[in-house]
Amino acid sequence: MASRLNPYISYNGTAREAFEFYRSVFGGELTMNTFAEFGAEGSPDADKIMHASLEAPNGFALMGSDTPEGMDFKPGTTMSVSLSGDDGDDLRGYYEKLSEGGTVTMPLEKQMWGDEFGMFVDRFGVSWMVNIAAPQG
Repeated sequence: MASRLNPYISYNGTAREAFEFYRSVFGGELTMNTFAEFGAEGSPDADKIMHASLEAPNGFALMGSDTPEGMDFKPGTTMSVSLSGDDGDDLRGYYEKLSEGGTVTMPLEKQMWGDEFGMFVDRFGVSWMVNIAAPQG
């Protein structure tokens, strides 16, 4: 998969409903995983969506999640730009360049789902997420 740029939207407990709606509008392949599926079975967030992804037939891609307990949900600041793919060298370079002069909120490192993932706010106040897919096989 080549690298791509797509929106990532945060919700306050309505991610499942929102993504089912988006699928009804755009069609396509929808995948959703809860926090419980990634090891948080006993948490208050267990049934919330940790990650949703909609791949529409027209090439649109939309991702999002519910905001977990303990994190602020601020309407109007619920959007991040997501860079994802399997070209680790390119994506690491984007992470380094875009985060320079900004604030790293999560270092780019291997996560519980197997991919490398990191987040930052660039020097212009734009929130970014970078996900490098783990090698398959």
